[in-house]
Amino acid sequence: MIRNLRVFVALLMLVFGCCMQLSANLADTINPVIRGDFADPSVIRIGNKYYAAGTSSEWAPHFPVYVSSDLLNWKQVAHIFPEKQPWMLSSFWAPELYYHNNKVFAYYTVRDTNGISCIGVATADNPESGFTDHGVLIRTGKEAIDAFVFDDSGQLYITWKAYGLDKRPIELLSSKLSDDGLKLIGEPVSIKIDSSRKGLEGQSMIKRNDYYYLFYSAGSCCGVPCDYNLRVSRSKSVTGPFEDYSGNPVLHESGQWMCTGHGTPVLQPDGKWFFLFHGYEKEFNVYTGRQALISEISWDDTNGWPSFRQPGSASTKAKGEWTDDFDDKKLSLQWSWDFRHSDLVANNDHGFLSLSGNVKQGNRSGTVLCVRTTVPEYEISTEVSNLNGALKGLVLYGDDNSNAGIGVKGNDLVIWSNNNNKKEILKTIKLTSAKSIRLKMAVTYGRILKFFYSTDGKKWTQVPTGVNGIDGLDVSYTKQWDRAPRPGLIHQGKQSEPARFSWCKISNN
Repeated sequence: MIRNLRVFVALLMLVFGCCMQLSANLADTINPVIRGDFADPSVIRIGNKYYAAGTSSEWAPHFPVYVSSDLLNWKQVAHIFPEKQPWMLSSFWAPELYYHNNKVFAYYTVRDTNGISCIGVATADNPESGFTDHGVLIRTGKEAIDAFVFDDSGQLYITWKAYGLDKRPIELLSSKLSDDGLKLIGEPVSIKIDSSRKGLEGQSMIKRNDYYYLFYSAGSCCGVPCDYNLRVSRSKSVTGPFEDYSGNPVLHESGQWMCTGHGTPVLQPDGKWFFLFHGYEKEFNVYTGRQALISEISWDDTNGWPSFRQPGSASTKAKGEWTDDFDDKKLSLQWSWDFRHSDLVANNDHGFLSLSGNVKQGNRSGTVLCVRTTVPEYEISTEVSNLNGALKGLVLYGDDNSNAGIGVKGNDLVIWSNNNNKKEILKTIKLTSAKSIRLKMAVTYGRILKFFYSTDGKKWTQVPTGVNGIDGLDVSYTKQWDRAPRPGLIHQGKQSEPARFSWCKISNN
């Protein structure tokens, strides 16, 4: 009996010690915890694992899903939707994960084929096992976005941002939710907030003692300039009225981060609350995107209000290398493509990637297969193993009308710039007796490009571009208001003349 008690106490101390160490590591962390564009992050805990999902915007596959055991180290494991459903059009924003009755729910925002932003719902037995879509749950006014689900003593509530309702201003709405999570119950009600701020969104909630604490974001979220920040209000009713905190905003510009907001809280086993949210790193901002940050929530026992540890230092360098040899039967989870402008045709074939696409009307750039950039300085390289009439190579892609890169077309090496649909061929070099060619693009500050090629696989030759021929090509025009430019592979030409790549590698400087 004594021996069993000692073992039990030892196990408790081990678990307690692990939780204490985890909290200490989180408190001291240097952000971001998920690098690159991962806006509007949602996080849940299932057992000893944490799962996070984020906005994918105009990139497919839709809504990347990550897993972690400590909220610090994350690995991508899935997408909520590998392919979009027929009723979906674009703008895949703010997926909210929720765990209930041993099922995982994803309440997500997407524009339907009428161009209206709706909130849909999908379910899965496990975030890594694939989701089943149940279609539109909420369609209100011109736009319904940013769902959040809250369990109030067994009754589920869903809240969201809405506007375009009978000439009313932007507001947060709330509705009871059925126990199966798939239907609204009764009429939605407006959440009353004692705030003069406009543009409320990205709300989430915690109940502590006698109060419901509503966290919400306000200000301009995206692009630069922006002034996004996180605020908190509280009420003794789940639907308000909510009293704004005099110490707002609770998350704001600080250290190397700006425009911080839109996140969800998560409770650790040791009772500590943490908040996963997004923000821009100040220096490189839109070129590395809205990255996932984490902050501890502390509570003032005197007045009951929460406070947040402001994110200070930013880690902008990450040593390492990512390589795809195209040996797997399926595309790597890291690849993404612009689904609006081309239907991707990509297959791994015995150590090679065959890339082409059914290009949609108006697209003059072709088909791209890109990777989310995680740092502002990196090199991307590849080997093109076939020569035909299509352009094949490397690209930094903001949109179909804003990109630049280096490629091979027939026996010509081509470097181009596409600024607001004004495509310009910057360099053309004739190649001789080359069966394959290696290409490299070095990126600094997220927007300055230098180009290289090799015909022997050993020596790199730089192709001068930009100011004075050596300073690199400035492609600031690739930035988008809601997403970062991405590096990757490109095919421009007939589907019958696909690009064939031997490998692709990204090295962080």
